Amino acid sequence: TFSRKAHSWLSDKLTDCLFNMSQNVPSALGSNQVKVQVKACALSPLDLKLHEDLKLQRDLVPVGREIVGIVLQVGPKVTFFQPDDEVVGKCYSDFCVRSPVQKPEKLRWVEVAGAIRDGLRAYTALHTLARMVSGHTLLVLDGASPFGVLSIQLAHYHGVKVLASALSSEDQKFLEQLRPSVGVRESLVARVIGVWDTKVDLVDSCLEETGGLGVDIVIDSGVRLHEEEPEARCLLPYKHDIITLLGVGGHWVTTEQNLQLDPPDSRSLFLKAASLSFLNEEVWGASSARQGRYLHIMKDIVEKLSTGTLRPQLEDPVPLYDATVSMEMVQKKQVRKRLVIQL
Repeated sequence: TFSRKAHSWLSDKLTDCLFNMSQNVPSALGSNQVKVQVKACALSPLDLKLHEDLKLQRDLVPVGREIVGIVLQVGPKVTFFQPDDEVVGKCYSDFCVRSPVQKPEKLRWVEVAGAIRDGLRAYTALHTLARMVSGHTLLVLDGASPFGVLSIQLAHYHGVKVLASALSSEDQKFLEQLRPSVGVRESLVARVIGVWDTKVDLVDSCLEETGGLGVDIVIDSGVRLHEEEPEARCLLPYKHDIITLLGVGGHWVTTEQNLQLDPPDSRSLFLKAASLSFLNEEVWGASSARQGRYLHIMKDIVEKLSTGTLRPQLEDPVPLYDATVSMEMVQKKQVRKRLVIQL
């Protein structure tokens, strides 16, 4: 929840960032730098608390960070790109795009920009943290979210059995009809668990589907830390339920920054030899030692987009004059699909 002052800052910051994209780009390039004309950028929620913890100045927090564009100019030591190349990247400051990669020509600007963040999160959760392999069983909580859909598509591609929870009857219908764009037209989700229905029990459904063994990987979209929480969080799973449905040697990947485990919960994880990881895709910008793996992930994302393996859930493109209102909606979590500004 943000105050009126915070929303005013957010609006001003978005306007400044978009203006900087087209007007205030530094004229002199460094030896290893590339100047890019932005064609589309995705709007993703800002974690202002994270930037405060890292003691970053608010003036350096970029908005609309997942970008796609055309190379205008390259530095003298740049060998991988030439002017007029189409590239994909993610900004970590007002002007810095970390290690862009080539965009296949047939992909639309909006489609690529809308898949960068959720694709990066899906790869981080499933490959880097959970060590996903063929034959695993995965539970994706809130599977109809943009992040959930790409996680389902990526897991199914690698031969993982996918279970997903639905927060509404509309989400359930959408997930049940989710099919791959290529290959056998089987459902991507082996079972959709409609947690919106009070008669449906998440734990019982997962244990029934796995013969009582539990799932190998769980990716949550938030967790209830207490039995009684605000109505907006009532459909989130209770932390004890996730531990209960997790199998021996399982991996729980959480997006809950303030997760607190009681000693009995820790004991249950210990008895199952299970692991708990925190999903923070911003970690790729924290160390140059991970640049090679980050580049591999980005290249694989655009490759799977070009083959239709990954298909992001997008709203209609947003024109520049509607960007501020759209960003406020994203920050307040009032949209279900990914929003992209088309420049």
